[in-house]
Amino acid sequence: MAHLTQNEFQRAIEILADEMGLQRLHDKFVRLNGLVTRRKVASSESLANQLYMLSSGLRRQVPSALAFQAIWAESIHDKVGEEGEENFEKLGEKVNECLDEKDELKADKDKDLDAALKEYADALAAVVGAEKARIDMLMKAVPVVAERLRAEETKPE
Repeated sequence: MAHLTQNEFQRAIEILADEMGLQRLHDKFVRLNGLVTRRKVASSESLANQLYMLSSGLRRQVPSALAFQAIWAESIHDKVGEEGEENFEKLGEKVNECLDEKDELKADKDKDLDAALKEYADALAAVVGAEKARIDMLMKAVPVVAERLRAEETKPE
């Protein structure tokens, strides 16, 4: 799986804080043992920095990383629902069909991958918003797909 950059992680925390409130988000991390201090946080940026450092950028399977993943998944599931998740699994299969067993792009699947990613992104953005959809896709993406998603973001329109 690809890893979020510090800026992407910070934006993910901002999105969660906007949805549920900064202190409520902090309290949720404390309840899930992702944080040990109950002191109030000054901003979503300081919370994101603290969590990013504790989890080594979500690269380590530690309580802060697991808590973030649980909170993020819950926020997506709340909007997508059971039926929606089944639909997204099917859309995800279209992406996976473009990858080989080593999670590399299959030959001549460039356009298919772009189409599958666009279909998935559009469907998810319609439910959770474009920015949250992008971050969610990055979190689930294998490195070759994450590179493509990041490159797509930097393309001039």
